[in-house]
Amino acid sequence: MSNLNVLNGRKKSLTRLTKNSKIFKVIIQAILDKKGENIVSLDLRKIPEAVADFFIVCEASNNNQLRAIADNVEEEVKKQCQETAFKHEGRQAEQWILIDYVNIVVHIMLPEPRKFYQLEELWSDAVSQEHKD
Repeated sequence: MSNLNVLNGRKKSLTRLTKNSKIFKVIIQAILDKKGENIVSLDLRKIPEAVADFFIVCEASNNNQLRAIADNVEEEVKKQCQETAFKHEGRQAEQWILIDYVNIVVHIMLPEPRKFYQLEELWSDAVSQEHKD
């Protein structure tokens, strides 16, 4: 129930983000810098039930890379955008790390959890885009 309270207490910022927003670009580049794979952004802005404007989903091949990507995203966003995450989860389990910037939620996953949870399918109404070097 506490997770539901966190979601209910969370408010999207009045500023709508785009794929050209600085934070969006910084997150994608931070993932690429640590060799994140299968990077996909989901544009949720036209989905009324969505809790964010964008999800960014990527894969790490092992636990060390999973942590490195998450650390780099948080460091680069703080350094370049002066923003800290509203919340992050999953650092203990090291299967799926979620970094919540309110309007953008970053999902860094190992391949098996990504296949199991199929976020892209769950949010199939969203416009998706792949990101590569």
